[in-house]
Amino acid sequence: LQSVLPLIDRVLVMTVEPGFGGQSFMPEMLPKIARLADMAHAAGTELEIAVDGGIKDDTAGDVIDAGATTLISGTGVFNYAGGMKAGIEAMRSAGS
Repeated sequence: LQSVLPLIDRVLVMTVEPGFGGQSFMPEMLPKIARLADMAHAAGTELEIAVDGGIKDDTAGDVIDAGATTLISGTGVFNYAGGMKAGIEAMRSAGS
């Protein structure tokens, strides 16, 4: 990946097994996100690191801290107890 990093605009990191919504977040992917962010920083590239899978208010902060720049959330927003708007606000505040 490092050899093509200057040619890439975005990387999508899956933090669940692809296939269906509502799965649990895989925390073992956090070091991979961090390594990818470190590689991009070392290469001096503006890489978008998108993360999809199990993204909710209780996982968003860890993903952002690891280096993610874009969070993709389905169940974490649409099934949030306080409604979609509150779910989005909760995730945004997790990244503050």
